[in-house]
Amino acid sequence: MTMDSNTQSKFEVRKEMNKEDMKQQFIVFALTIFLTILAFAAVLFADTINTWFIAPFILVLAIVQVMFQLFYFMHMSHKGHEAPALFIFSGILFATAIIAGLSTIVWW
Repeated sequence: MTMDSNTQSKFEVRKEMNKEDMKQQFIVFALTIFLTILAFAAVLFADTINTWFIAPFILVLAIVQVMFQLFYFMHMSHKGHEAPALFIFSGILFATAIIAGLSTIVWW
């Protein structure tokens, strides 16, 4: 069974898009592994690194990894995922505001 030229060209375009997506996912996977190794290294060298640096450093690494997970592995960067991204980021904003507000009340 042969495909017509239009179907064949669509197939080729989709194949290239899938190849590019797979390449991006592999790169992001390697980056997340590297960030995890950095976090473990920070804890491993806790006696030589200032302890006030370790917790914020690991928190920043965790935030970067969450962004990688959302945008690349959960495909939030693709077209049609704007509404879920809006809900996720507004939830993060509200949670941050609530935590900041409650910690201000507790520590003040």
